Amino acid sequence: MAALKAGTRLKSAVCSSELMLIVAPERDVVLTCGGAPVIDLGAEAAADAALDPEQKQGTLMGKRYTNEAGDVEILCTKPGEGGLAVDGTALEVKGAKPLPSSD
Repeated sequence: MAALKAGTRLKSAVCSSELMLIVAPERDVVLTCGGAPVIDLGAEAAADAALDPEQKQGTLMGKRYTNEAGDVEILCTKPGEGGLAVDGTALEVKGAKPLPSSD
């Protein structure tokens, strides 16, 4: 896959997940969903693509997923069964920022 850029629309090759890249890494990475590399939104998935049973964490619509370093952020625009990972490391749901207290 070509270098990832913010705003790129992607989809899983093995489930119904659709994604939008919010923060793109400056380095080349392998972004996977369900154990298979993601593909461009308009591309056709390979007929023999199958969901890895160990990568069935699922994606939730409207949630943002990020890595520990924070250099990758992905918005799920359509949910699916596959879990997201960058270079083999699972991405986690990004939590909401705490609001300042109003004493």
